[in-house]
Amino acid sequence: MYQLIYFSSLSGNTHKFVERLGIPLTRIPLSPKEPMVFANKPFILVTPTYSDNEGRGAVPKQVIKFLNNEDNRKMMVGVIAGGNTNFGKFYGQAGKVISKKCNVPLLYRFELTGTEQDIKQVQEGVATLWEQQHKKERILA
Repeated sequence: MYQLIYFSSLSGNTHKFVERLGIPLTRIPLSPKEPMVFANKPFILVTPTYSDNEGRGAVPKQVIKFLNNEDNRKMMVGVIAGGNTNFGKFYGQAGKVISKKCNVPLLYRFELTGTEQDIKQVQEGVATLWEQQHKKERILA
């Protein structure tokens, strides 16, 4: 089964969102002094967006550090991005950047801590993705 690997800042918005999903979670440490986590099975990355008014600095530094490990990147099957619609075209920009650079799909974007509809859609999307992957593995076996 997939797991979610996520990063959440001190605001805790992303943490509040992923906790409600009921999917196994691993958190990228907030402090760069803490040991970095490593992916040991396919995962979906969930990240907030940090950005200025021009889209710079969208991906949190701890997420960049995590993705700088090639083994982690290889296990990633998609990305979900949090953000704030007040940033207009840069809403969820971290997901767009990671999707493009790591060649994985941007699966979903949610605002702040997400709505109940966001939770439902992500749960259904992850279940569908898992089912497709499971079928694919059976065909290859």
